[in-house]
Amino acid sequence: MNDGAMQPYPLTVDKFLDHAAKWHADAEVVTARAGGASTRVSYAELRERALRVSGVLAGLGVAFGDRVATLAWNSQTHLETWYAIMGMGASCHTLNPRLTADVTASMLQKSGAKILIVSADLLPLAREIAANAPLRTILTIDEDAEPGIELAGAQPLESLLAAGRTDIAWGGFDENTECGLCFTSGTTGQPKGVAYSHRSTYLHTLRLLQADVMAMTAEDTALPVVPMFHASAWGMPFAAPAVGARLVLPGRHLDGASLARLIVSEGVTVASAVPTVWLGLVEHLEAEGGDVPSLKRIVVGGSPMPPALMARIERRLGVTVQTSWGMTELSPLGTIAPLGLADRDAGISGRPALGIDLLLTDAEGRPHEQQRGVEGHLRVRGASVVERYLGQAEKATDAEGWFDTGDLARIDARGNLVITGRSKDLIKSGGEWINPAEIEAIVAALPQVSLAAVIGRADSRWGERPILLVELRQGEDITDQQLLEPLRDRVASWWIPEEVVRLPKMPLAATGKVDKLHLRSQYGQA
Repeated sequence: MNDGAMQPYPLTVDKFLDHAAKWHADAEVVTARAGGASTRVSYAELRERALRVSGVLAGLGVAFGDRVATLAWNSQTHLETWYAIMGMGASCHTLNPRLTADVTASMLQKSGAKILIVSADLLPLAREIAANAPLRTILTIDEDAEPGIELAGAQPLESLLAAGRTDIAWGGFDENTECGLCFTSGTTGQPKGVAYSHRSTYLHTLRLLQADVMAMTAEDTALPVVPMFHASAWGMPFAAPAVGARLVLPGRHLDGASLARLIVSEGVTVASAVPTVWLGLVEHLEAEGGDVPSLKRIVVGGSPMPPALMARIERRLGVTVQTSWGMTELSPLGTIAPLGLADRDAGISGRPALGIDLLLTDAEGRPHEQQRGVEGHLRVRGASVVERYLGQAEKATDAEGWFDTGDLARIDARGNLVITGRSKDLIKSGGEWINPAEIEAIVAALPQVSLAAVIGRADSRWGERPILLVELRQGEDITDQQLLEPLRDRVASWWIPEEVVRLPKMPLAATGKVDKLHLRSQYGQA
């Protein structure tokens, strides 16, 4: 008797664009350009161009298993290179243009990428990187966005496409093949490479599309403001073609005015970004007027969003905010607040969807007997969670497969995750711990405050003492006493910062989060 069997069907990401080109051929991919103009292409056209990019790369010697680096903004041409690289069985190593040339070159040395595809305006940085990296070829994209730029030492990819082969076969390899590489500071502050597989990315995309997650459909127009070099733009460049949603890519201009114009002109319905981006949009609309009527919901991640800021955004934009939590090591989604979830004012980061699990432990990694209503160190495991960092012999997980995120968290009675802080951000004062996140949430709720951060300053007596740094809303003023007064009945008296520093602009890291490393270097010494 012959046993029944299902067809072999490797879960490779090229299938997303194949699906979009066949079943949603006319759906658009739109890219914002300087001056308010936009370029647009259909999924069918994008797939043909991506095949030609694969042909160009093959002609330059790129083979299965090689890595190709990109240093680029969110654009159609960057998206084409993604699918071209991944479809042919190579791996796309995304680089962050907001990092220094030395740091980026060290990442390229570890990845071994020999070809760099770069947005034309970033070519000066690419040349600096190339001085200390194993690159042999630099290809530029988006020259139309930066007319007149000097391209010496590089070649426009567009000029090679006409002669590019289109008979390159996509897919047909093992689904565990590496498709992407992204470096993260992780939990130790040292850049570490996270290698995504086709399988992990495919399963992560299916998780994004669940009704209680991003719930994207062909009726949506999606705007990933989060950069494609930041954990694959949270997976939206895969999820949109997987369902045939229109995809709007913002290019390099992410200020409030540019985003407002783009959202209105393209009828964006769902968008994703870190809280500081949405704060910029709200402050622009508050100052200049106007609305974004098509926008229905926004997905927020990267750092916790204070409930007061969430209420301000929802009120001014007329949207539903879906708070989320994740990490580069998780591909990146860990949890997300489902649409319509009640009690969002508790600062929750949502629930895990099928495919990822959570565990709270003590500092030594022992699981808490009770997993609800207690604070612990957060660990995760699942099909899209890192097992081993690039080039490291030891696994990044424990014997049971749990990955230590470095976050402190609680899980409430309904299964909602609340991130209470980062273990590395805790301040030890007089032998006791202070959690900056709790102080920041209270101060950031004040109507005069745009952003708040708390760091430890070295203290000869106590080891560390907290100081508060704030960026006030434009035109607002508030005394130190008024900033600290709301803390007096809500945190221990010895938690209250002894100094307040007003900043004209809060420093932001490359991902849009408050840059606490910079703040500690500037203000953390006695």
